[in-house]
Amino acid sequence: MELKDKIPPHNLEAEKATLGALLLDWSSVNEVVQHLRADNFYLPQHQVIFESLMHLFSAGTRGDILTLIDDLTKSGNLEKAGGAAYISSLTDVVPTSANIDYYANIVRDESTRRSLITLSQEIKAESFDETKECRSILEDTEQKIFQLNDGNQTSKVLAMTDIMPGTIKMIDTRYKNKSAFSGIPSGITELDSMTSGFQNSEMIIVGARPSMGKTALALSMMQHIAIEKEIPCGFFSLEMSGLQIGQRLVSQVARVSGKKIRNGMLKLDDFKKIQDAAGIIYNSPLYIVDVPNMKLLDLRAMARRMKVNQKVQIIFIDYIGLITSENPDQPMYEQQSAISKSLKALARELDIPVVVLCQVARQAEGDEPNLAQLRGSGSIEQDADVVMFIHGNRKENKETNEGYDPVQQRKIIVAKQRNGPIGDVDVQFLSSYTKFENKAREEQ
Repeated sequence: MELKDKIPPHNLEAEKATLGALLLDWSSVNEVVQHLRADNFYLPQHQVIFESLMHLFSAGTRGDILTLIDDLTKSGNLEKAGGAAYISSLTDVVPTSANIDYYANIVRDESTRRSLITLSQEIKAESFDETKECRSILEDTEQKIFQLNDGNQTSKVLAMTDIMPGTIKMIDTRYKNKSAFSGIPSGITELDSMTSGFQNSEMIIVGARPSMGKTALALSMMQHIAIEKEIPCGFFSLEMSGLQIGQRLVSQVARVSGKKIRNGMLKLDDFKKIQDAAGIIYNSPLYIVDVPNMKLLDLRAMARRMKVNQKVQIIFIDYIGLITSENPDQPMYEQQSAISKSLKALARELDIPVVVLCQVARQAEGDEPNLAQLRGSGSIEQDADVVMFIHGNRKENKETNEGYDPVQQRKIIVAKQRNGPIGDVDVQFLSSYTKFENKAREEQ
């Protein structure tokens, strides 16, 4: 028998057992609601039954044989579901719901096999198409395989029956946790209060003039996220090497002057602080990619691998202007627009926050940066969910032309937030450690 004549992989007994377990013990719905979708089921009538169960879940109604039959009757889908007798028979397949995870995993695995078969057919067709570049085919294939592996594959059209169960579960989780921050906290308290933390699927732009501390702010946030909160974090450093990043982190954590670390003018007490800091950083889930002028497709591919292998929950990119476009012959505006849209798509695909640093044009000293300064940088302003700028006057020692005030008052301007308020947040910049902190620390 040829492959094309084979019946697609499926396990009807596992499908029946999953549905039967849900009807026996409705509390088990929480185990499967975010791991199964209706189209994971092979049999059309099982898809109809699961959709109806998810409708009951979204409505806050307990699912059992009677409520399911009633819901299917009202929607006119009882016959499509196999009828009342078939639904009643589902509970005879399993004695308890104890193994529902096992049954659901079988259903999911068989669905993945069917998806892989479909994908392989698409890859074969694309590979025969000489008009398509190999890199493009590879990137597209990797993206689709990642989605299958990560469980984020979605139908092209999502009905409310797909969306509401997850929405209700998310709201219920937030209600139970009673957390002020639904996202990943940056460590800047007032900023987190305004944004509720960095949110999944969002692209956050951090813009500033040159030498205003974009990298310093990103590293300060990553220190809080990865080192203090132990949340896996990825950092694409297209400007600085891994050793330079390590040096800055040691300075921040040890609170030893970066200048002293660079020139070696250290005291014995400094060495103790540095060793302690290095030990803390060593065990932190912070992962760095320090490839200069990285190509966009390579960055996206590496980000997917970091999500799968290192389980990163947030990614920082320093900075967007150093990402190499796949179409260098295009006008710069179009290149930057394509990169911006691709990074936003990456945030949605990985379902994690992607924080992108961006350089804005120099303005007269004292002038606040604003959204208008991003409009020459492609579609960054439109694509971003949140745009924030760093603002503050840099005060140099003009006699020696070196050094800065040890504590500088700066502010973070939240100029755009798609799902929240905008405003200013006062912070302080500790120039000796190239570190941003809450302004309150100075007053303690």
